Amino acid sequence: MTNDDLILQTITPVTHDLGGFKVHRTLPSRPRTMVGPFIFFDQMGPSRLGMGEGIDVRPHPHINLSTVTYLFGGALGHRDSLGSDVVIEPGAVNLMTAGHGIVHSERTPDAARADGPELSGIQTWLAMPEKDEEMAPAFEHVARADLPTVEVSNARARVVMGSLWGATAPTTTYASTIYADIVLDAGGSIPIDADADERALYIALGEATLDGMTLEPMTLYVLKPGTAATLRSTTGARAMLCGGEAFTTPRHVWWNFVSSRRDRIDEAKRAWTAGEFPKVPGDDKEWIPIPAIPKTVSYP
Repeated sequence: MTNDDLILQTITPVTHDLGGFKVHRTLPSRPRTMVGPFIFFDQMGPSRLGMGEGIDVRPHPHINLSTVTYLFGGALGHRDSLGSDVVIEPGAVNLMTAGHGIVHSERTPDAARADGPELSGIQTWLAMPEKDEEMAPAFEHVARADLPTVEVSNARARVVMGSLWGATAPTTTYASTIYADIVLDAGGSIPIDADADERALYIALGEATLDGMTLEPMTLYVLKPGTAATLRSTTGARAMLCGGEAFTTPRHVWWNFVSSRRDRIDEAKRAWTAGEFPKVPGDDKEWIPIPAIPKTVSYP
């Protein structure tokens, strides 16, 4: 099988240096903006911050999307306007559903700052089906022990969302979604099935091949529909598999807002500027101001 038989698109990241750690963003991008419901895909790190330092993402708003946080290393404290106050650690998942509007912050826990905290993981956003965009906001934390793990051929895969390899995660989904963390030991392999409408593979760490094709790190490979293949690594790798049902209606994106309606984003801009979003209990003294972004972008 040739590369053209396997890969629909290859998306290289835009890298942002945030001072102490880097973020590598592959979605949204000019070549492609969504894979299934995934409309945002960031790799954070891997980084080691200085002693006493930490990540402090001040309170900021979202509408009409779900955020999914998954860590390989380190810890992040999540607080939101529902009153959620949870520290996420590697192997667990935080799913925050913005619905008609939510505000949250993410900060390195105080206990992790003294020795110089690690930061490594993936943060994604999922667009919501139109019928669910304005639902009540929600938050759920699914512990590592509650996410199923599949082991085959020197490889382990944790199912984060949806059903894969005969296992189903308890994490809530709104559109049909697949999401998994794959760890390949030296000489390990795992089948990549063809079930979902749209799928992509991302090599976060190490080296891997897909049916003999070399996959570059920090690159998102959108797989051709209906194509099954085998992911392998000679020396070891960590990969994410994501995707799900194809969306047939466009999504508009501006800053932290995603919606099927452009006027809804305009309303969210106005409401954040006017201070009408709810506050985050215990973290309400500062916030991220509205940015000077020129226009809303529409993604088919």
